[in-house]
Amino acid sequence: MRLSIHPEAEHDLTEAATFYEREGSPAVAARFIKEFRRIGQLLQANPGLGSPRGDGKRGIAMNLFPYTVIYRPLTDEVRILVVKHDRRRPGFGSHRA
Repeated sequence: MRLSIHPEAEHDLTEAATFYEREGSPAVAARFIKEFRRIGQLLQANPGLGSPRGDGKRGIAMNLFPYTVIYRPLTDEVRILVVKHDRRRPGFGSHRA
């Protein structure tokens, strides 16, 4: 199964990694990216793994960081739509398809 990332989710990811690099260290930012990649691999192997979010979307929480990856499993691909800090407003990124 192929993995794709919505351009705005790519922005979410970059923004979070930049924050961790600035406020923590380059090593913390690298751990964040590594955890995101781990989630991506899990979703490729098990697209139904996360919790249902409605409208065909699912969410899976990162283990080491307060972020949730919102995605949509499709026939031949997993599309990551949002990389959301858990304290952001509940509907953040809900317009993304």
